[in-house]
Amino acid sequence: MGRRRKGLPIHGWINFDKPEGMTSTAAVGKIRRLFNAQKAGHAGTLDPLAQGILPIALGEATKTVPFMMDAAKTYHFTVCWGVATTTDDREGDVLETSSHRPTDADIEDVIGAFIGNISQVPPAFSAIKLDGRRAYDMARAGEKPEISARSVQVDRLTLVNRPDNDTAQFAVDCGKGTYVRSLARDMALKLGTFGHVHYLRRTRVGPFDEKSTIGLDILDDLGHIAAEVDALDAFNAQLKPHLLPLQTVLDDIPALPINEKEARDIRMGRAVNITAHVVDDKLSESPGATKVLALFENHPVALGKLEEGRFQPVRVFNLSDKN
Repeated sequence: MGRRRKGLPIHGWINFDKPEGMTSTAAVGKIRRLFNAQKAGHAGTLDPLAQGILPIALGEATKTVPFMMDAAKTYHFTVCWGVATTTDDREGDVLETSSHRPTDADIEDVIGAFIGNISQVPPAFSAIKLDGRRAYDMARAGEKPEISARSVQVDRLTLVNRPDNDTAQFAVDCGKGTYVRSLARDMALKLGTFGHVHYLRRTRVGPFDEKSTIGLDILDDLGHIAAEVDALDAFNAQLKPHLLPLQTVLDDIPALPINEKEARDIRMGRAVNITAHVVDDKLSESPGATKVLALFENHPVALGKLEEGRFQPVRVFNLSDKN
């Protein structure tokens, strides 16, 4: 008999506004304890220096984390000119300095070179794995990790403000695997100087933006209130309003409405015939779609694929109809 998980069967997403100085792992642990959830995970690590949106999945929502790994992201960041550091941000040791400072016109002239599909070498202090070892572990040990350049997508890069001669503020929309620290470093080099990230905030990850975030201060206040009452009552009264549905990250996946019998079969891992179904517009427009979300009375039942008129479940969600 399997060991029962500790905590409540809570399922959904928290759009957490991570403060500077907190690791992503610590953030997940904090949210899991506060919600007394059985399991939790995050979609897209944020460095301790960085602040902003860190989507955290609870319960069965952890099964949808892979759908967030390719999500587009938006960052606002400040580059400090004239100083190169070991980490490409303000926390590293100084490597080189330069007295040259680019003008606004200089910056605008080079921005175009960093938009589109570009080649980028991740920072030495990054989570990239090399022969089974993290690059940052090698760098901390005094080694020089040899990291290959990789292609990343930058959709928009804008000079937002120029507070003074030594700094510049930018906004960037980018794809999976883009390192803002590398972007700052490489822009500076192209401008004939050095540079590092002084400030970094993530303002969007896929469907998560700043409109629905919840910060650490509010969570701590709710936690104190929740500690005074029954765990489930506390969740329903204080915390549930901040829990976003599991399917928040599945909006782009075609939906397949199913009936009660089909839901039971799918939860048992069985394929069901869908040839007679009326499907949503996305599925009608993409009859060859391989990823499909089966819904019973608007509740997610499983992610699966279509094969010759049948829905084959791949990821079944262990949810009650109330989740």
